[in-house]
Amino acid sequence: MFTGIVEELGEVVKASEAFLAVRGPVVSSDAALGDSISVNGVCLTVVSVEGDVFTADVMEETYRRSVIGKLEPGDKVNLERAATLTTRLGGHLVQGHVDGVAEIVKRTPAAEWEEVTFRLPEGLAKYVVEKGSITIDGTSLTVAWIEGDEFSVGLIPTTLEATTLGRKQIGDPVHIETDVVAKHVEKLLQSAGSI
Repeated sequence: MFTGIVEELGEVVKASEAFLAVRGPVVSSDAALGDSISVNGVCLTVVSVEGDVFTADVMEETYRRSVIGKLEPGDKVNLERAATLTTRLGGHLVQGHVDGVAEIVKRTPAAEWEEVTFRLPEGLAKYVVEKGSITIDGTSLTVAWIEGDEFSVGLIPTTLEATTLGRKQIGDPVHIETDVVAKHVEKLLQSAGSI
């Protein structure tokens, strides 16, 4: 479980069909075999640590649901260690289980912040609500508005600086994780025959 508060921008050192090696001094400082680290919102399990670089195995399911397989050495990634019982919940409850890949369709800069609009993949819009939480590339954000399959968020200067979202361009893909509570409510209602 994560909070969606990015701890540092890491850098991909090596990527293959089966694993990913990432340089992240903060998250690697106390990482151990079996720990979970969110990489652009994807929960990966640490299999080794050497200095400030951790390595994680990557499953076929992860490649199918995310763009982790398109990462190359030198790419920047958002990193967060798993939450503990003493972690402040500055964002919201994030599983690190990507629901799909959205696309950036518009960036509207303002004096002190920027509005970014995304297009959701089919089937996810029903889980996104105005003023609700959403995770984009592992970053906990608040939905400003949603219309059809498009929604926007506001990014403050800190988020633009401290995450990959400040560097992404129109057309770039991003990982989306919707609020898990909405998915559980839907399943319960379906089981009860309400929908």
